[in-house]
Amino acid sequence: GEFFSMLGPSGSGKTTTLRMIAGFEQPTAGEIYLEGKPVAGVPPYRRNVNTVFQHYALFPHMTVAQNVGYGLRQRGVGREEERRRVAEALGLVRLEGYGQRRTWELSGGQQQRVALARALINRPAVLLLDEPLGALDRKLRHEMQIELKQLQQTVGITFVYVTHDQEEALTMSDVIVVMRDGRIHQLGAPEELYQRPVSRYVAGFIGSSNFIDAHLVEHDPGTARAIVETRAGLRLPGLVTDRAGRPSPGSAVAVGIRPERLQIERAEPGAVATVRDGWTRVPGRVTQGTYLGDATEYRVATDAVGELVIRSQNAGADADTWIAGPGESVVVAWREDANLVLVT
Repeated sequence: GEFFSMLGPSGSGKTTTLRMIAGFEQPTAGEIYLEGKPVAGVPPYRRNVNTVFQHYALFPHMTVAQNVGYGLRQRGVGREEERRRVAEALGLVRLEGYGQRRTWELSGGQQQRVALARALINRPAVLLLDEPLGALDRKLRHEMQIELKQLQQTVGITFVYVTHDQEEALTMSDVIVVMRDGRIHQLGAPEELYQRPVSRYVAGFIGSSNFIDAHLVEHDPGTARAIVETRAGLRLPGLVTDRAGRPSPGSAVAVGIRPERLQIERAEPGAVATVRDGWTRVPGRVTQGTYLGDATEYRVATDAVGELVIRSQNAGADADTWIAGPGESVVVAWREDANLVLVT
């Protein structure tokens, strides 16, 4: 009953896993259980799953209603039952009244809804979705992300969704699994993966992060608190994230800091890097500022920790907001609880 997303770069094994669940590929080892029953070796047409692909594979010579009801006709369902269930499925995807149209008369988003209705009409135990929003423009993709999540909550069945788009996964998922080279790196709720990534790879793939190379000085496994030292000799406190292992003193680590956790301030003359009273402050110089509407993204070169990316929320149009320009001397500040000590 969850919206479960497999997230990772091309070649990480997402689609292969999806195809094994569907029955298009067979596992070389292990077993797949569907509704508690082993299905490895069971042909696709005997599995209670349906798949929606990026290219919807709709039949252009059929009406919308004929496309949606195709699976029912293959199963020998009577005409009245087919009409009733087609109307029900089109209502689910907000296409009432579109039954007699041809698929080529529809927009991309409407075609995607037809493909969803066709997949759901047979009442599968699991709906498999292989990057189904890939052909849509950005605005429509965002609208369909919200609709897909609402649809999953309405029908109450398991959705298994494959994507390489982290925003899609964060927007829709109850559970995300981050994959690379056929292996699971981390599995959990979106908030857990974003706030407590177990490795530099996960932190870099879910959202964006600044990474400061360092080595471990101290680590208390009981509290997960650690002290690390950067290459420039700056000692930073931080937290070792859950399940990230127990790195030993002297081992190479990275301190991950999300751009929105950083603040940018005007620099006083002679500013130096400091770590005290729960705050770290490092002087630097703005190399680039990018206005993004709701926020401004800065790149700041520092001697203490290298380049930092800061995402600063913009105030209203009438607010007296200071925006640093390229070449300007600034101080970047952040609280110590923003420091995540990550295995590399």
